Amino acid sequence: MRNIIAPLFVSLITALGSAQADADNRPNILFILADDLGWKDLGHLGSDYYETPHLDRFATQSMRFTQAYAAAANCGPSRACLMSGLNTPRHGVYTVNNSDRGKAATRRITPIANTVDLAPKFKTLGGVLSENGYQTITIGKWHLGEDPTQQGFHENIAGHRRGSPNKSHFSPYNLETLSNGPDGEYLADRLTQEAIDFLDRRDESKPFFLYLPHYAVHTPIQAPEDLTQKYLKKGERSGQRNAKYAAMVENLDTNVGLILDHLESKALSKNTIVIFTSDNGGIRSISTQAPLRAGKGSYYEGGIRVPMAIRWPGKIKANTITDMPTTNLDFYPTLLELAGIEYDRNPFDGDSIASQLLNQKALSERPFIWHFPIYLQAYRPNDDDGRDPLFRTRPGSVIRRGKWKLHLYYEDNAFELYDLQADIGERNNLAESKPEIVSRLHKELVNWIASTEAPVPSLPNPQYDAAEEQRLIKRALSK
Repeated sequence: MRNIIAPLFVSLITALGSAQADADNRPNILFILADDLGWKDLGHLGSDYYETPHLDRFATQSMRFTQAYAAAANCGPSRACLMSGLNTPRHGVYTVNNSDRGKAATRRITPIANTVDLAPKFKTLGGVLSENGYQTITIGKWHLGEDPTQQGFHENIAGHRRGSPNKSHFSPYNLETLSNGPDGEYLADRLTQEAIDFLDRRDESKPFFLYLPHYAVHTPIQAPEDLTQKYLKKGERSGQRNAKYAAMVENLDTNVGLILDHLESKALSKNTIVIFTSDNGGIRSISTQAPLRAGKGSYYEGGIRVPMAIRWPGKIKANTITDMPTTNLDFYPTLLELAGIEYDRNPFDGDSIASQLLNQKALSERPFIWHFPIYLQAYRPNDDDGRDPLFRTRPGSVIRRGKWKLHLYYEDNAFELYDLQADIGERNNLAESKPEIVSRLHKELVNWIASTEAPVPSLPNPQYDAAEEQRLIKRALSK
């Protein structure tokens, strides 16, 4: 009997050991999310003003995406899409706070009501990874509810409903879930140190998901004085000239370098997927994104196109550049596939891009759709470069398929059609000269709206005053 049991026991131990080894070999995930960092705000993306040596080096170690998109043009909805894998109509988060932005007299229709938080019924990416053996932590801006530990994460540092620092990037922070540091401590430095501390104390028997959504480079625009002075002396380059913002960008870059170096020192680099991207486009009046049009809050390219690079040594070929379009809706299914996790969700509004990452096999052409049935008022009418000077965007939907991008605005049912291959700046509206393309894309958009039950605003606004709207437009344009 002993001779029978012993081999069985050895086989069982071997099998368990093999299973544990497989679990241990699952990749760690470090997801670094910048806040309001524009598509052109890094050295390797074309800026000769901002100095970002660490991210520039990281780009050479990674696959870089030149046509990466946020699923929404501002913070809250973009993060809701990222964490849920669902487009805006499915979770109802369209903006931050109220949807009726701007002066009432200038809004022709009544916008759809906004949902502020991501509802608990939507399982987050962190939640699924937690349920599948990952140690999960979020350090930084959450913006999707009161407490991310109630939305799937094991641990939370500095995350809350708040969308920006409480008046200051310097301690005392007065953030609900982050203790104040020494007076004058800088928030991005602190979050990086918290991330390094986590890497030192993590449970080494489990893979980790470290979500590091910085509050930088969101307003208020505040930076260490020595870096600010450096850029004041440097002077304007290619239309980029905000010294404090430049200092914030360089500080963020330095902090990315610190955590990447720490991964290396802990022998974690080889089996850690590192993602760097931004939640939406930059604020155009702070940092021009030319040749892209407009910026944060707009559904022209400047508001939704973002930097993105992904590194996994030995798995993702280093120093590769792809022009395959992708969106932050794709992260959820992609990371689950790379982690070997089967998760039955119908629908996912993104697609796994694992084949592109691992085998450089691009996905077939697919549509990208943005639905924004609300208003966002202008930041600076003469700097925003929007459709009109009063709003960064008015209620509408956008579809991109291939090189074609169609905007539909619900106030006047007007179309704008752009050939992004020839006109990345969206200056030449081809809607009248290409009616067959407008018709085809509009039909696809209408079918998508029906399938997602996306709410379309149509109720007239009783406070609308056409004469007052025109007066305010003229006044804005005259400044």
